[in-house]
Amino acid sequence: MSRLGRGVAALWSFVVGDDPVTALGVVVALALTALITSSGVPAWWVMPVAAVGLLVLSLLRASR
Repeated sequence: MSRLGRGVAALWSFVVGDDPVTALGVVVALALTALITSSGVPAWWVMPVAAVGLLVLSLLRASR
């Protein structure tokens, strides 16, 4: 495997880790924050709500 391939694999492992659903949820929450902020509305509350929601979702999936 080339250096570039190893670098991409390491980056993927760091960002996604064991749970791609949570990683996707963080990306969606960041995009939602940017969208709300661009409309002029304060969006400080989006990431804490997303973090709690993603944690609950992750725990529910892990407990099955």
